[in-house]
Amino acid sequence: MIPKYDAIIIGTGQAGPSLAGRLDGAGMKVAIVERDKIGGSCVNVGCIPTKALVASARAAHMARRGTDFGVQIDGCIRVDMARVKARMKEISGQSNQGVTQWLEGLENVDLIRGHAKFQGAKQIDVDGRVIEAEKIFLNVGARPFVPDLKGLEDVDYLTSSSMMEVDFLPKHLIIIGGSYIGLEFGQMYRRFGSEVTIVERGDRLIPRDDPDVSEAVRSFLEKEGVRVRLNAECIHLAKKGGGVAVQVDCDDEPSEILGSHLLLAVGRIPNTDALGLETAGVTANGRGYIEVDDQLRTNVPGIWALGDCNGRGAFTHTSYNDFEIVAANLLDDDARRVSDRILCYGLFTDPPLGRVGMTEQQARESGRKVLIGKRLMKHVGRAEERSETDGFIKILVDADTNEILGAAILGINGDEVVHCLLDVMYAKLPYTVISRAVHIHPTVSELVPTTLQNLRPLD
Repeated sequence: MIPKYDAIIIGTGQAGPSLAGRLDGAGMKVAIVERDKIGGSCVNVGCIPTKALVASARAAHMARRGTDFGVQIDGCIRVDMARVKARMKEISGQSNQGVTQWLEGLENVDLIRGHAKFQGAKQIDVDGRVIEAEKIFLNVGARPFVPDLKGLEDVDYLTSSSMMEVDFLPKHLIIIGGSYIGLEFGQMYRRFGSEVTIVERGDRLIPRDDPDVSEAVRSFLEKEGVRVRLNAECIHLAKKGGGVAVQVDCDDEPSEILGSHLLLAVGRIPNTDALGLETAGVTANGRGYIEVDDQLRTNVPGIWALGDCNGRGAFTHTSYNDFEIVAANLLDDDARRVSDRILCYGLFTDPPLGRVGMTEQQARESGRKVLIGKRLMKHVGRAEERSETDGFIKILVDADTNEILGAAILGINGDEVVHCLLDVMYAKLPYTVISRAVHIHPTVSELVPTTLQNLRPLD
């Protein structure tokens, strides 16, 4: 007899366990299925372990800068990569264990290990064991994309996931991909002591952001010794001298870059290819992302898709918000929608970038009358005190409604400061709520009102 549940959740990333907890609290019998590590990418190979590495890299960087602050450090500063990775694994492991123990302790939830795939719209096969439910929630996440590059089959390469197992220092790390993952790894490994070259096919780094953001990020990375190669339109790989040779067609020389290790950081793809979506009749687009409506329902009644696999957000915070939307609609009679969400994300280089709402380019293309305020970090007291003056604050405002359209805060604490703007945007309040506020001195946040007090028309 096929075991029957009220709900089946496939995947234990950011949305799945939280949803299991809510459904358990509502008295529903739930099966949650995981084929790999509990907690998904964020806990095991993403946010938590990488930010632990970023913290270690910053510690090394600040130790080398000791004399800038009048602190004399005698002797050679050495990075123990084995210890760095052990610290990372300890932090990540605690999160993994915490989620696992919590799930196992839920009264009405069965944690099932194995690979899940559809055997009809209401049935799931888990390695030969079939289970059934009226409600099925897909939270299967995504994985690093491996591009079809000439010569790739002949060389060893790393991804953001396999990089988590590297406990040594690469002599020269070549990173293909100049977006968020590539930039974070590039800076951290340069600070650990590797030579680093970032190869990007486009004409600038992080092309989703405005050119001034891209240029500022490139500037502080190159200042630390990271090499950046842009316009690499044709990339060829080959083994050479125990390492890897990357041939690039660029305007600048040299055309060949020799490195010891290769990291591919060119995006992610959803883990939907082995789910048997066609068996259930669930529609996905050409890139494999499951199509959902504003409440995260698929085209098949009783099946939802949450997190990275639905293409409606590629972040841990959007995955968690997906859980909140589904739970609110199912359990709270609260018609929350994905379209209510304001885009926000961070780039966790040092200094970090906090981004909300529209970019400057999007504001220009919107047809609105737009005001802009911009202030360089070198004019922010907190940044000067810390001798970390790279970056700027940039805020965009609708000239007719006075509502904040978007912002980029690239600089010390930018990933935290940007939230004071985001909360006002959700409240749909005018920018004057912040521009007239009194913020604590000396902080980065105190210059947000100042920036808003100096708005000008966007040229």
